Amino acid sequence: QVHLVESGGGLVQPGGSLRLSCTMSRAILSTFISYDMAWYREAPGKQRELVASISSGGSANYIDSVKGRFTISRDNSRKRVNLQMNSLKPEDTAVYYCNADNGRGSDWGQGTQVTVSS
Repeated sequence: QVHLVESGGGLVQPGGSLRLSCTMSRAILSTFISYDMAWYREAPGKQRELVASISSGGSANYIDSVKGRFTISRDNSRKRVNLQMNSLKPEDTAVYYCNADNGRGSDWGQGTQVTVSS
């Protein structure tokens, strides 16, 4: 089990940008490197959905609705995964969760609220 700490959520106007970060605290570097990382989101009344993922080898994938707007990256030296969100839309409003999966288990962060509204 790993401990994930998220930051960077907030209120932004449509068209604005936010950067979410998730740090795997209390873990050594080799542990972080072995995990595939992802960001999910859960909007009110909707199921939690996968937004973007990045493998331990650095391969990234996105859902169609965020392609070209969101970028996931990982900084192994800081044991951190980031989600840069540009051109935000009201429909991006949700609680965003960081996920870590090593094939044997999956762990979640506490979530960070992103609200896109004028």
